[in-house]
Amino acid sequence: MADLIVICGPQAVGKMTVAEALRDRLHCSMMMNHDSIEVSDRIFGFGTPAQREFNEAFREKAFEVAIQYDLDLIFTYVCAFDLQEERDYLTGLHDLFTQSGGRFFFAELNASLETRLARNETPHRMERKPSKRNVAWSRANLLKDAAEHRLNSADGETWFDNHVKIDNTDLTPEQAADRIIEAFQLTPRAGLTPDTLPS
Repeated sequence: MADLIVICGPQAVGKMTVAEALRDRLHCSMMMNHDSIEVSDRIFGFGTPAQREFNEAFREKAFEVAIQYDLDLIFTYVCAFDLQEERDYLTGLHDLFTQSGGRFFFAELNASLETRLARNETPHRMERKPSKRNVAWSRANLLKDAAEHRLNSADGETWFDNHVKIDNTDLTPEQAADRIIEAFQLTPRAGLTPDTLPS
């Protein structure tokens, strides 16, 4: 049965690099939020109704295929904790995987705004996320969302049984990944190796 690990947190907190480190340790599949965003943006234009619909369909299909082929999946996501629709969406993912016999893990990252602004301009981020190469727009979008939404849970707030919150301001991606593995007691799936999964 397929498990889903959601790596959640605000823009430029380090979700992608932590997810990559976790993927390499657990030998599982990974879909970052920008995989669907970049494809749908390139085809239909960012923020259009067509882009939003295709982005949603892309992700739904990936979840469906992971369950169909019994593939553990890591998914990165930016959540506005002040919006009920966000909780409903994540609860839907929880139910989708657990009702299929898998497990659901929710790892939340938080870091200082100063750290996030610095990480927003790293070469690896620019390489993997073309839409972020307009640094002025990306920085403004980051600051706007930080001002308008609550992008981390409040102290003591827990949305799921398997929910861990990690301040990765001063952690490497590998250290943050190790903390997630320790918190949830995760182990690589038997029979899977890095050679059998996409890099």
